[in-house]
Amino acid sequence: MAFEVTPLPYADTALEPAVSANTLSYHHGKHHKAYVDKTNAAIEGTDHADKSLAEIVAAARGSDQGLFNNAAQSWNHGFYWHSMTGDETYPSDELKSMIDDAFGSVEELTSKLQDRGAGHFASGWVWLAEKGGKLTIEETHDGDTLADQDGVNPLLVIDLWEHAYYLDHQNARPAYLKAVTEGKLNWSFASENLARGTTWSYA
Repeated sequence: MAFEVTPLPYADTALEPAVSANTLSYHHGKHHKAYVDKTNAAIEGTDHADKSLAEIVAAARGSDQGLFNNAAQSWNHGFYWHSMTGDETYPSDELKSMIDDAFGSVEELTSKLQDRGAGHFASGWVWLAEKGGKLTIEETHDGDTLADQDGVNPLLVIDLWEHAYYLDHQNARPAYLKAVTEGKLNWSFASENLARGTTWSYA
């Protein structure tokens, strides 16, 4: 099956001023689309054609770097769009309790996400994930992903590639991270992922 670019779950102005409509037009309409198009071209007529995106990521890991990069980036970007929102959201009671246990408070968690994202060298992603019933902050480099990692349930992700923020914040990644984590994180999406207990399916 051919994959499609995940539609934005909000208006292209919904994340302003943290992420502008101009940034979304390039990031979603060009970068994400290019990853999806290259994934579709690579799997057409192969044994991968009927697999889910996460299954393709797992199959390509370590054996087909080009397919892995494009499939993983397609999945990561779809997850990233849903990790943000222009609406005010709150963690579920279960998620809030786990945040308090692991980090002390939502505010402490967002501060740690900012620190980990700012300290991450070069391109990649910073994640809030659940492992073994506890919350953890994870980092992946370049196009790597948590989509196919056994025992890890990603809840939220923040894109650390420069194209995610450069038009709005230039090289000030910390400013982007602060703007995104303090008011744009989709805690409802994170709560749904936690309750589901399995990795989100690309759509």
